[in-house]
Amino acid sequence: MEKYFQIHVFGKAGCDKCAVLNKRLDQMLTEEEWEAFEKVYHDVETVEGLVAFSRTECMNPSSIPGFIISRRNPISGEFHPLPRLLPVAASAAEEKSLLYSWHGVQTDYSEAGKGIIPPTLIRRMLEKALQSKPE
Repeated sequence: MEKYFQIHVFGKAGCDKCAVLNKRLDQMLTEEEWEAFEKVYHDVETVEGLVAFSRTECMNPSSIPGFIISRRNPISGEFHPLPRLLPVAASAAEEKSLLYSWHGVQTDYSEAGKGIIPPTLIRRMLEKALQSKPE
């Protein structure tokens, strides 16, 4: 199947939370339900990764790991970040993880967020992106 979405993951080597997010996404993307998605990993400790991270213009470097979802333009074939799609979050703690500009999340290291991106939130982010898919 053609990939309509890219999940741009931002992380760094040696980061346990980055490894968990990558593992969760890799497992999810093996399911038929998510065949329209592909993951693109950006290591923010490389020049290319830092440039990609900077282009998001809304992620906090202290809140890595995180991701944004881009959708393929059916005419040009290029991928562009999805604007923030609402509603997604189920709780106030999850709401703090959502990015303001783009459809994506970053890690909330507060006591409420506990420094994790829950699988349920990842799933809801992907579901909401699928609803925006052009027919």
